[in-house]
Amino acid sequence: MDTRQLTDRISVRDQVFPDEIPGLRAAGFRAIIVNRPDGEGADQPTFAEIERAAKDAGMEARYLPVETGKVSDADAATFGAAMEELPKPIVAFCRSGMRSTTLWALSQAGQRPLPDILARAKAAGYDMSGVTRRIANGGQVPTDEAEISHDIVIVGGGAGGIAAAASLLARMGNLDIAIIDPADIHYYQPGWTLVGGGVFTPEETRRDMASQIPGGVRWIRAAVAAFEPEAKAVILEGCRVVKYKKLIVAPGLKLNWAGIEGLEATLGRNGVTSNYRYDLAPYTWELVRGMSGGTALFTQPPMPIKCAGAPQKAMYLSCCEWERRGTLKNTRVEFLNAGGVLFGVKDYVPALMEYVGRYGIDLSFHHELKRIDGPARTAWFERTNADGGREIVEKSFDMIHVVPPQTAPDFVRVSPLANAAGWVEVDQATLRHVRYPDIYSLGDVMSAPNAKTAAAARKQAPVVAENLLRDLGLIAEPHEAIYDGYGSCPLTVERGKVVLAEFAYGGRRVPSFPKWFIDDLKPSKTAWLLKEKILPPVYWQAMLKGREPMAKPHHQTAA
Repeated sequence: MDTRQLTDRISVRDQVFPDEIPGLRAAGFRAIIVNRPDGEGADQPTFAEIERAAKDAGMEARYLPVETGKVSDADAATFGAAMEELPKPIVAFCRSGMRSTTLWALSQAGQRPLPDILARAKAAGYDMSGVTRRIANGGQVPTDEAEISHDIVIVGGGAGGIAAAASLLARMGNLDIAIIDPADIHYYQPGWTLVGGGVFTPEETRRDMASQIPGGVRWIRAAVAAFEPEAKAVILEGCRVVKYKKLIVAPGLKLNWAGIEGLEATLGRNGVTSNYRYDLAPYTWELVRGMSGGTALFTQPPMPIKCAGAPQKAMYLSCCEWERRGTLKNTRVEFLNAGGVLFGVKDYVPALMEYVGRYGIDLSFHHELKRIDGPARTAWFERTNADGGREIVEKSFDMIHVVPPQTAPDFVRVSPLANAAGWVEVDQATLRHVRYPDIYSLGDVMSAPNAKTAAAARKQAPVVAENLLRDLGLIAEPHEAIYDGYGSCPLTVERGKVVLAEFAYGGRRVPSFPKWFIDDLKPSKTAWLLKEKILPPVYWQAMLKGREPMAKPHHQTAA
C-alpha cells in the first residue's frame, strides 16, 4: 500500500481502488480525499464506489476533483479547508499523487516555510518546482510580473559571496552585480575559536554588512526561497523574482542545532556551549575560567562540517588554560568524535597526538552525540562498534562543547541545484555546476570534497571569478582556472602555538611557507602570530576587497 506521508495529518498516493480501502482503514487512515475526476481513466472506479467502500470501512470520503495541470487558487483553498474539517489522518489521491501533493503544497503556503513544503513533497517523491512561485506567493498565482534583473547574482553575503564579488570587480570594474543576503552583520567566523579561548573579544569578529558589500554592488536584503535554473531565476521570500545571466551560490551551510535532542533548550547555560555561534563563544571562555576540575566533553559530529579542526581547537585551548592554572590534573577531558580519526590529513596527526598525551585527553571515536539534558548535566552518544553494532552510551559532564550536525541550507537542499546529499553539485576543479553551466558555487555549500574553511573560499573566489568572466567572453584567458582543493586549518594546540595544516584534494600537504619559516608539521609560534595577527587583516582588507596575495588561480593546460 504505497501511501506517502507529507505530515502526520495527511498522506498522498496514486489511484485508490475500493478493495484497498479496508487496508487503508487498518493502517489508521480515517478519511479519503479524491482529487481525480470521474471518467479520467478507463479503469478508474467512480467516486460513488469509493465513497461506498469508505463508508463500509468507517471512513469519510470527500470529492474534490481537479483536472491535470489546472489546480486553481480556489481548489487549493478548498483542499486546505477539507483537511481541517475531515477526521485525521487523511489520504488524498489522484492518478499519480501529483495533483494531491500540489493542492497540499499550495494550501500550506504562508503556514509553513517554503523549503519545508518543498522538502516534504520531495521526500514523498513529488517535484513542486512548477508551482514554487505560487507557493512563495502565499499559494496564489502571481500577478506582478515585474522582476529584478542583474548580469551576475550572488546568493550569500558571507566570506565566499563577498570574496567572489570583490574578485570579479578586481578584474573588471564595471560589472552589474547583486548580492542577496538578509543578514545585517558579517562575521569573521574563524575568530570565534579565539573568542572561546579568551584571545579575541566577540566584537573583533563582526562588521556591519553594509560596510563589506563592495562598492557598485547592489545589496538585496532578502532571503532566498527557491531557485528556477531553467528560467535563470532566483525566487525571494514574498515571491519577488531576480533574474540573472550568471549565478554564484554561496550561502554557507546550516548548523542543525535541532539535530541533537534537547540541545536547543540548554545552549548557553548548564555548562553547554559551542564556539560555532557568535553569542556562545564567550560562554565557552566563561566556563573554562570557572572550572577548577570535573569532566569536560568536546564533541564532533559526522562530516562534512565547517572547519573540521575547530572542535579540537576549542579543546586544546581549554586544556592549555587549565594547565596554566594548575587545574588540568583535576579535570577529565574527553574528545568524542563521530568519525574514526583525530584529523583527516594523517601527516598532522602525530603533532596533535603529542598534545593529546600532554593534556591527558581521552579519545573516543565513533561516538555521535544524540541527546543532551543540560540541567542533569548528562549527554547520550550513539557508539558504533567494530562489528557495526550500535549502542547508546551515557556521559556526565560539568562542561560540554558541542558541535552540531551540519547540512546545506534548506532552500538549497531541496532545489534542483543539489546533489543527492543536498550540496550544490559542482565540478570540483572549475566550481561550475555540473548540470547548469551558468551557475557557480563556492564556500561551504558546494559539493567538492575539500575542507569547508574560509581559507578554501579565499582560493575558490578567484577561480570562480576568472571562469565566469571567461564564460561571458569578458577575459581572453585560453584555459580554465582550476581549484586544487586547497584548505587550511590553523590548529591552535596551545595559547601561542599553532600547527598550520595546509592541504589539497586527497589529503596532500601543500605548505605555503618554507620549512625554516613555518614547519607545518610542528607547533609554531610564527604560525600563532599568523593566526592571531595576520589572518584577520588578510580577511577584512584583502580577501573581501579583491586583493589576492598567494591566491592567484592555476590554469588548466592542454595535456
